[in-house]
Amino acid sequence: MADAQYDVVVIGSGPGGYVCAIRAAQLGLKVACVEKDNTLGGTCLNVGCIPSKALLSVSEKYAQASHDFDALGIEVGKPKANLKKMMTHKDKVVAANTQGITFLFKKNKVDHLIGTGTITGAGTVDINGKDGKKTVTAKNIVIATGSESTPLNGVTVDEKQIVSSTGSLALEKIPATMAVIGGGVIGLELGSVWQRLGTKVTVIEFMDRLLPGSDLEVSKEMKKLMTRQGMELKLSTKVTDVQTSKDKVMLTLEPANGGATEKLEVENVLLSIGRRPYTQGLGLEKAGVKVDNRGRVEIDDHFQTNVAGIYAIGDVVRGAMLAHKAEDEGVVVAEIIAGQSGHINYDAIPSVVYTFPEVATVGKTEEQLKEAGI
Repeated sequence: MADAQYDVVVIGSGPGGYVCAIRAAQLGLKVACVEKDNTLGGTCLNVGCIPSKALLSVSEKYAQASHDFDALGIEVGKPKANLKKMMTHKDKVVAANTQGITFLFKKNKVDHLIGTGTITGAGTVDINGKDGKKTVTAKNIVIATGSESTPLNGVTVDEKQIVSSTGSLALEKIPATMAVIGGGVIGLELGSVWQRLGTKVTVIEFMDRLLPGSDLEVSKEMKKLMTRQGMELKLSTKVTDVQTSKDKVMLTLEPANGGATEKLEVENVLLSIGRRPYTQGLGLEKAGVKVDNRGRVEIDDHFQTNVAGIYAIGDVVRGAMLAHKAEDEGVVVAEIIAGQSGHINYDAIPSVVYTFPEVATVGKTEEQLKEAGI
């Protein structure tokens, strides 16, 4: 027998999940949101978008004080980076945001169920938490479990010497040197944080350009900007071996198409080659929910999976892995469940790289339009 019954159960409390839950509740539905972590907000608010932007803001101010103020007639002396205080500031920003969602859940009467949600069939979710297991039923289930950092064969992330984006946001000291594997958005943003604070950053990218998939002209300009700011860029390069010692990491590098190898010794390595859908423990196979060859939950144009009453949104489905894209989908799927109509124009969803200067894009790139014959 179920412990509770709902109109909608949302699994995952990231930007897509919490927005979906709140919107569904506002439309008069009885809603619960299942989250395996104690705090709401998912990767974005806890260990992604929000803390990274907090550190980007702080590090930009530090860089300005270090290099720009004197020329403007502002004499402050040589600034000193207090990493512990910077991290405290970052943690306060995160706490304010996650507590804000807790408040909105209470205000809109959304039940917060702590534990790992497993779909055991259409309309049924088991929740395994620290207080044991319980089962809830729902007329509609929304999968909003987001994504996780993509691993790389031969590179073991320990979140100390070799870190993912999560570990990069919690380093205990400013490293003298850092290798960033991956020249995409996350790699350049977090690489910029540490480069501004004094780290010698080397970016290693398998493709022949930074920001693969972006407009070619933007990629070329980003290469100039990052080089000018002091980053060393190794494009068309792959990592073939990683060896760790007590306080160093030795990387073996090789041209992407093969050739002579070289060694690179650094204090820390940031692995940021992308993200992949997070579906661990969801029970998709048992529930009969189809996924594609990239592990993404398959949906139709109304976000419904092949199993009636089970929907999916955000990073766990096709499309750009952007928080605001997930939010838009969360609103639309809540309205569809409530019997309304909803629509998203994906070409109108912007994407931003929070380097300095920031780079914003919207719509298709010039290369994509040419390929489409437009």
